[in-house]
Amino acid sequence: MKCVAISTLIPLFFLAACGSGDSTFNGRDNNDQNDPPLTGLAIDANNAMAVASAAYAAALDSGELAGLAGTTGLTSTKTGGSSKPLPQVRTNGLLGQIVQKIPLGTEVYECLMTGMVSVTIDIVDPLVLAAGAFSVGDNFLVDYDNCNDGADETIDGIIDLTVSAFEGDIFSGLYDLSMTMIITALQVTTPTDVISTNGNATARLNLLELLYAEATVSGSSVTLDYNNMSDTLIDFSSMQTVDVGALDQPYTMVTQGTLTTTRLAGSVVYSTPVMFAGLGSSYPYTGEFFVAGENSSIRLVADNDVDVHIDIDSNGDTVVDETIVTTWAELTSM
Repeated sequence: MKCVAISTLIPLFFLAACGSGDSTFNGRDNNDQNDPPLTGLAIDANNAMAVASAAYAAALDSGELAGLAGTTGLTSTKTGGSSKPLPQVRTNGLLGQIVQKIPLGTEVYECLMTGMVSVTIDIVDPLVLAAGAFSVGDNFLVDYDNCNDGADETIDGIIDLTVSAFEGDIFSGLYDLSMTMIITALQVTTPTDVISTNGNATARLNLLELLYAEATVSGSSVTLDYNNMSDTLIDFSSMQTVDVGALDQPYTMVTQGTLTTTRLAGSVVYSTPVMFAGLGSSYPYTGEFFVAGENSSIRLVADNDVDVHIDIDSNGDTVVDETIVTTWAELTSM
């Protein structure tokens, strides 16, 4: 089964990473009695791998709404599966071009190969923007019209972005930006996949420290349909950090939410009781991922950046009934 990762839903001309700053992330240890409420799917040894794979992929998808993957649109991963938080963080040159277009209104940009992007910009104070800052209430309505920028993907649909907070300077690339996002019928077609997204989120990107990014995202509901599968994330949040200035590019990720998916016969609630941490493009070498179903749960534990194990509680008594030993590669290839 091919999983699809959201590289970013922020348009090419705007920025390559953002997320929400008002999310809360609740860590839990093995003895915590406040694990997520049990709901939906009964989990046991027969479906534990599938549950862990689907929930982890969905958690990555929610985090990648923040754009830490640093590309535009929705793309299939080259390895055929959602795998790990990605460290690449870029800003894009067209943002500066847009800032220089005053007065602002609707601009149409031709895509590299075919199609176009229409951008309608409503700025509260053009003088503030000209000085390199956004104002609360600045709005960017982005309408992709079968846009192909040469990355083997064609994008169609609408993203509505409204600034909710800003600190820093656009031109230097050092800023802290929060936005609300409304995603409407956003469809991306690749040689192997057709991916459609609808929903809303609040996003924040903190780039105030040079070569270090902190991106968080949260939302009430986002639905991702791809090929013959559909995922809906409810009351989700994710926070990722990455230090691209360090030689080994360390990253972290914490996440939580509720997942309803056609890949599973019921809904599950997921969280990271222990923060994931990794280096560069490798899988996390430490961290835990808890998934709760109906009177049952699993706990995915990173033993290192190659191996993981899954502790299964099939009857909700908090006792481990069975453990599956596997690898990150096997887990994420399902």
